[in-house]
Amino acid sequence: MGNRAMLTLLLFFFSTKLFPSALAIWLSLPTTGTKCVSEEIQHNIVVLADYVVIPSDHTHNPTIAVKVTSPYGNNLHHKENTTHGNIAFTTQEAGNYLACFWVDSHSQGVVEVNVNLDWKIGIAAKDWDSVARKEKIEGVELELRKLEGAVEAIHENLLYLKGREADMRTVSEKTNGRVAWFSIMSLAMCIAVSGLQLWYLKRYFQKKKLI
Repeated sequence: MGNRAMLTLLLFFFSTKLFPSALAIWLSLPTTGTKCVSEEIQHNIVVLADYVVIPSDHTHNPTIAVKVTSPYGNNLHHKENTTHGNIAFTTQEAGNYLACFWVDSHSQGVVEVNVNLDWKIGIAAKDWDSVARKEKIEGVELELRKLEGAVEAIHENLLYLKGREADMRTVSEKTNGRVAWFSIMSLAMCIAVSGLQLWYLKRYFQKKKLI
């Protein structure tokens, strides 16, 4: 049983390392301008994030503004004049989700503001403590449940990537076909223009009795 537990833990460790779904980011915000982070996320995925301003000294207490938007520009989270906050939503469409941070205009006397962002999606955002209490599981069984969830997330991600690759291949084939038709039309137009030029020059020289 000990070897089995060790194997389970190792598999779970490597699956989470190879396919991370949690991201901790340290952002240094200038006094002017905006810094954004983005991630491509599938449809119907839970996203949880915590952000907090880390003051560089005790003389200033800067505040920031935060805005999170969906791939179609929908506002998912917007907060101003804050030093910390939580973000929680379920994705409604697949694509790049954008989280932008900037220093509030009234925060004077600071050179830059440091923000710690803890971004979790999918399996990493699941409350495993609640699952363990509700289903009365622990130890190896809980780790197996986590591993099962990680494998399902990996499988769904692979299917998503496969679908994206198929879409890109279709777009590429359509683009190649259009380029081929454009090349044929351009060649035909060049031939037609050349023919008209020869015809015009021939008539011109005939009128001038040069030929």
